[in-house]
Amino acid sequence: MMDDMVGLAAVSLLGVLEQAYFSLQVIYARRKFSVSPPRTSGPPEFDRVFRAQANCAEYFPIFITVLWTSGVFFSPGDEGTQLCGLLYLYGRFRYFCGYSQSAQGRLAPLYFSAQVLWVLIGFSSLGVVFSFCRVYLRVDPIQVVWSALPLV
Repeated sequence: MMDDMVGLAAVSLLGVLEQAYFSLQVIYARRKFSVSPPRTSGPPEFDRVFRAQANCAEYFPIFITVLWTSGVFFSPGDEGTQLCGLLYLYGRFRYFCGYSQSAQGRLAPLYFSAQVLWVLIGFSSLGVVFSFCRVYLRVDPIQVVWSALPLV
């Protein structure tokens, strides 16, 4: 079971490092544009970096939750969840870079990362429902579906 978790842990750690990078970019932008804490607004260039970091941080708990829920309940040991996690982090990196350049630059990566997040939410939901059925109802939904299909 522990071997199944290594990939999830690696993606999680990469996500934490990405969040740290985004936070450092806000610090650099504060210095560059002379925006001292606790102020959270300044020139548009600073505002975009600050909002990009804040938006990524707002979604990070959702991402981590569905990454682990999917990895544990939907596809333990399968690289599908890990791949989705990497794609999400890539999308958020592109989002951060795009938003830092222009407000319009955030849109395509935003839609991409949202789609990947919805896939992880779907995997998580299916995994929890299937596990619930197996543990508490003593019914394997996948087995039920396979047995209901006509043999050709």
